Amino acid sequence: MFSSFLAALGQLGDRRFRRVVLVGIALAFALLVAVYAVFLLGIAWLTPESITLPVIGTVEGLHSLLGWASLAFMLVLSIFLMIPAAAAFAGLFLEDVVDAVEDRHYPHLPPAQPLSLAESIKASANLIGLILAVNVVALFLYPVAGPFSPLVFWGVNGLLLGREYFMMVALRRLPPDAARSLRRANGPRIWIAGTLMAIPLSVPLLNLIVPVLGTATFTHLFHRIAARAPQ
Repeated sequence: MFSSFLAALGQLGDRRFRRVVLVGIALAFALLVAVYAVFLLGIAWLTPESITLPVIGTVEGLHSLLGWASLAFMLVLSIFLMIPAAAAFAGLFLEDVVDAVEDRHYPHLPPAQPLSLAESIKASANLIGLILAVNVVALFLYPVAGPFSPLVFWGVNGLLLGREYFMMVALRRLPPDAARSLRRANGPRIWIAGTLMAIPLSVPLLNLIVPVLGTATFTHLFHRIAARAPQ
């Protein structure tokens, strides 16, 4: 799996990779700006510009203070928002990334059966739902996990990301039953590879390239697993 990751890393300069990364940056930036704008509007609507406190007196600039506090909150929240956003992003732009990898590294393969737009949207929606549900449950586990909370975060999301990245790539080449059987037979490897993708997803800015890197990594991983599988 590490060789798959390194092969994907070596292709980050590919024109098609860059295009998807730039589109993702634009979409992620637009999403965060929109959410932050809603926060600011809510602050302006729900809070006064100044308040009067006992002993202290009148405190001015409450909107500005809460605005800066909400910016810090959004930066922290973006770490968690990027997981489902990145999953959806990978599903929508899967074809461009996989085609770029296969054109360079596997030119001998016949053309794959591309996923339709409806299938891509469905796969993305399924993954978003799974990740949101599991992360809500995981939020209740973080206080119990204490210092191990990052491991819970990475492990849970690595399991889901690995499963869905692998299936999205595999379904281009295999029937659904065969793809699921191959995934189950290689569960630990796929989970570890998914965790490698989940770790940088928790790092702002770096998480913007992870969907491309993850899709490319799992393309290599799928072809290497499929080549060794019994025919």
